[in-house]
Parts: sequence; structure tokens; C-alpha cells
Amino acid sequence: MRNSLLSVQNLKVWYNKDRDVLSEFSIDLKYHETAGFIGLNGAGKTTFFKTLSGLLPTYQAEGIYFSGQSVNFRDRNFKTRRYTVFAEDYSFQYFTFWEYLSYVFQVYEKEQPNIAELIQGFHFEEYTDVLLKELSMGNRKKAFLITAFALKPELLLLDEPVNGLDFQSTEYLYRQINGYKEYGTVLFSSHILESVTLTSDRVFVLENGRIRRTFEGGEISAANIREALHDENDV
Repeated sequence: MRNSLLSVQNLKVWYNKDRDVLSEFSIDLKYHETAGFIGLNGAGKTTFFKTLSGLLPTYQAEGIYFSGQSVNFRDRNFKTRRYTVFAEDYSFQYFTFWEYLSYVFQVYEKEQPNIAELIQGFHFEEYTDVLLKELSMGNRKKAFLITAFALKPELLLLDEPVNGLDFQSTEYLYRQINGYKEYGTVLFSSHILESVTLTSDRVFVLENGRIRRTFEGGEISAANIREALHDENDV
């Protein structure tokens, strides 16, 4: 726990009390690492991200620790040290990107940096003054990704960040993820093997609401992960 940024012990999450989506779920995220989440549909990836983001109050855990301190996912101190980019997000539809960015930095009580390089890298120059509701799925995703990498929280959560992105923006996203260890820890989910093999220090394979396998270092390969997913599908 001392060496973990986030430690979650025996987490249980449910939407309906009679059926757990996550059960006996434990994870330790290290300081300054990139961890990938991968699993079949329904494995519980998005549910875990929603729980971490304070959107699901229906959970129990034996212990939740952030930087060694016991926390609740809905504590303000925890919420202002993490930021989530969801697979789909239709919030703040009547904000422009600049208005949303300003709002986020006020909430997190941080000074807004120069983000010209991020805007250019994600090819977002034409959309900064457009209402979020009028953006395509891909450009809306870029708005939240730019905000995330500008904010630089200790824990950055990315739920299917590649979805909707063009090739150039995807390549730029990989570079941003690979360089993020200078600032904090990234946990991201993806159904695209390339995403996790190119960026992750560790890969967690989810099955039926718990982590079934963990790969790290030289073990991280498309073949190993694909085999684990096929095994899971056969269970």
C-alpha cells in the first residue's frame, strides 16, 4: 500500500442489490505508471470507472487508499486529484470548449496553462468556440482529452479513449499517454489491443467483475492478451 497511488481491496459494486457487477475486485496502481484495462463486453470496465469517478454510490470495499490515506470515491480531496474521460460524455452540452476548460480549472483550483500544443496535436483548432453539443463524437472526445492532459491530475482515467478518434489524433494520444508518467498515473480501458501493447506498463484482464490476469513488462503482447480473452470467452 505504501508504494501504491491507489489501492482498492475487495470492492463490490452493484446496480441492483441482487446482482453484483464487480465482486472481490482488488487493484493496486503504482505511482507514475500506465495501466491498461481490457476485457470482454460486460466485464465491468466502465462500471469501475464510474465508481472511481463518484457516479455510483452503490458499492462496498474492505479498503480504499489513495497515497496511503483512506478515502471515499466521493470525497472532494480524492475527486480533485483524478479526472475521467468517459467513452461517451454528453455533459456540459451548452458550454464551448473554452468555457468547459475554464470551468474545470476553477473547480480543481488550478491555474490554466497554455494548451496551444495540445489543441494542435489533436487537430482541434477549428472547434474551440463550438458548443460541445454540436461537435461530432470524435471532436467531443478530443475536448475532454485536451482538458485531461492540460489538467495533469495525479490519477488520469481514460475509458475507451481511442473511440471516435482519427488516425493522427490516435497517434498523438499514444504519445501523450506514454509521456504522462512524468506527471502521474494513467488507467485506461480499451478493446483495441494496440492501445495497451503500445502504452502500458501493466495490463489487467477483467472477467466477470474481477481481475483474472495481470501482464507486465515483456509479458505484454497481443498474443498473450488475446489468448487470455479467448480463455475467458470459453469459461
